[in-house]
Amino acid sequence: MEYAARTFDIPALKGLSHKQLEVHLALYEGYVKHVNLIRSQIKALKETETNAYVISELRRRFAFEFDGMRMHEYYFEQFEGGATPKSESDALMDAAVEKYGSWNTFVAHIKEVAGTRGIGWVVVYYDPAGRTLHTVFVGDHELGQLSGLPIILAVDLWEHAYMVDYVPSEKMTYVDAFLENVNWDVVEKRMLGESI
Repeated sequence: MEYAARTFDIPALKGLSHKQLEVHLALYEGYVKHVNLIRSQIKALKETETNAYVISELRRRFAFEFDGMRMHEYYFEQFEGGATPKSESDALMDAAVEKYGSWNTFVAHIKEVAGTRGIGWVVVYYDPAGRTLHTVFVGDHELGQLSGLPIILAVDLWEHAYMVDYVPSEKMTYVDAFLENVNWDVVEKRMLGESI
């Protein structure tokens, strides 16, 4: 079984050009390619000889490639179907108000976390056991994820996500554009554990 790069039905986005999306989708396809490559290399090494050191390094690299693939799938899914306004009454709104006091404060918190110096991701998780949202900065997508919690929103803050349209000092302008284009129904479905 090989992984295949997904196609996403992304409409024209405000503040993010078609060229930017093309570049970013090509990077995603590279993650998928390398997931398959590493899997085949490990298989070949195990069939011909046991080289524990090489296999160990490939397994370490696999997490980087696999998580890069999945995080980008979360990212691009959020644009499918076009931007939707946030419903005034649903589980996501209720959780945001419960933790942050209001929807606007929740979005402001996402922006605050996005302002963290460095490259990485802003990831919003929903913890069903604690019935709460967690908004965190993840520097490397294969490290620092909150174990077992479903990802409901993923904001890519690596420069490849915006450098066609914005320079590094305009990262927060990109974050505003990203948030303006989110299909919040997708985020809500993830929170509820519904398939997208």
